[in-house]
Amino acid sequence: MRGLSALLILVMLAAILAGCADDKSYSESEMPQAASADSGVSQEGINPVGGDAEMPKVLFIVAQNRFRDEELAEPKRILEQAGYKCEVASITTATARGMLGAEVKPDLAVKDAKADDYGLIVVVGGAGSPELANHPEVLKLLADANRAGKKLGAICIGPMILAKAGVLEDRQATVFETPESRAALELGGAILVKQSVVADGNIVTANGPAAAKEFGRRLVELLKKG
Repeated sequence: MRGLSALLILVMLAAILAGCADDKSYSESEMPQAASADSGVSQEGINPVGGDAEMPKVLFIVAQNRFRDEELAEPKRILEQAGYKCEVASITTATARGMLGAEVKPDLAVKDAKADDYGLIVVVGGAGSPELANHPEVLKLLADANRAGKKLGAICIGPMILAKAGVLEDRQATVFETPESRAALELGGAILVKQSVVADGNIVTANGPAAAKEFGRRLVELLKKG
């Protein structure tokens, strides 16, 4: 009898072990993966920065000559790592050149950009950026975007362009301070704040290249608000 009991126990153990082996197994390539921190979309198809199936695009506007290199490169990198598609526009699609030697082929000319195509438009600074205000298509694009409730950003001298587009009235903003930039913000009705990065409603401004990384992070936060 003891021998029969022992045999029955062995049969039951074998059945239990066989059941565990039947659990679905995966090859290394088939194994479900956690979403990468730099991924725009998780494995479940949920966007980690807001849950929308389609994320808003971002447009950077740079001067054709002498934009500030890192004021484009750093925020653009941070936004792309967060999953946002970024495009670059200038006055023409000819190669734009930075103050430190960067060369960028714009995706489009500002005259061909439409505010409705973007969730955020950013004006990059640099010694050449004040010239952007001499082009009506730049000012119109920014004004149209603001009226449509889009997000706006500008860094270094870039907030001057926002002010001349009429979108900084009664808004707190910062800027790389020169007599010209201070006068432009005052004339545009902005409230000048002496901080490296300032957010007010749908607009984020920053005061120079040292703030480029923080500016990029704040732009991501602004877009996350929806």
